Amino acid sequence: MPELRKDPITRRWVIIATERAARPTDFLGQFGQEPTDRDRCPFCEGREAQTPPEIFVLRREGTSPNSPGWWVRVVANKYPALRIEGDTARTREGMFTRMDGVGAHEVIIETPTHDTHLALLPEEHIADVIRAYQERYLDLDRDERFEYLLLFRNHGRAAGASLSHPHSQLIALPMVPKRTSEEMEAAQRYLERQGTCVYCDLLRQELAAGKRVVHENAHFAAVTPFAARFPFETWVVPKEHQASFGAISPPQVPAMAAALKTVLLKLAVLLGNPPYNYIVHTAPYTAPQAPAYHWHLEIMPQLVRTAGFEWGSGFHINPVAPEDAARFLREVEARPEVPAPGP
Repeated sequence: MPELRKDPITRRWVIIATERAARPTDFLGQFGQEPTDRDRCPFCEGREAQTPPEIFVLRREGTSPNSPGWWVRVVANKYPALRIEGDTARTREGMFTRMDGVGAHEVIIETPTHDTHLALLPEEHIADVIRAYQERYLDLDRDERFEYLLLFRNHGRAAGASLSHPHSQLIALPMVPKRTSEEMEAAQRYLERQGTCVYCDLLRQELAAGKRVVHENAHFAAVTPFAARFPFETWVVPKEHQASFGAISPPQVPAMAAALKTVLLKLAVLLGNPPYNYIVHTAPYTAPQAPAYHWHLEIMPQLVRTAGFEWGSGFHINPVAPEDAARFLREVEARPEVPAPGP
């Protein structure tokens, strides 16, 4: 019997289509091998001149800027969605509003190695990627034009990655995205009604029950959400209440790296290196200590297509019950022998 489930935060409904119940093997073999673009990749070591100058870098001592010797490198996107120049003044034409496309769009190049992916990097290296995220998050917070910073990763062509070289992106925005506003408002309503953070309460309930927990360490828990929109959707949530990703502490960084690597590696082993997106959900720059909000990272494997019903209704149909997804992921051994993109 299919089941309708309501997200306790956004109050969005999803359909868990148990009659279509899918197992991990149902998704294997559908992705194909990612085409190689190594010969033309501007992110590879030795091709630093093909990108804009580095904004932030972790490199070996004695090596020169914009040259080989780095292991994490941040550059401006060569084809940005928004540009750093401009102001946030708005103009109106009757009922319509417009403004300059001002913002920041940067690429975090996660490793000099082309034919690998984030799940295969050592935890210490992933921790450095997270430190680069935080460094850029805090630096862009100093620009008063920006109200929000979106950190995200597209893995695989089906998830929107235009280059297979391991990289993440960030976009600083002069307004708060609608999705974030909806989450903030829902969390605020819960706080006013219950007196507590909805994410903290959700995490306590999930850890007590255990059936949707994928991984846990001292600082983070990874869970498949009760009303998951996508098969094997997984959230990585800090146990400590923090509204802003920028507030992540030094001890939390390696713990986040360990949790992120574990989940991504389990997904890769279980599902054959599927395409996925992950997004850091954080409080706006304008509300860095919002008591109702709790930052987290959402991982969404791209295993099913969004079609007419989903677009028309706003409901998602998920053929894998989150409890089953969590159980499959818990049981799989997180081992590094998974295929890298390209030949």
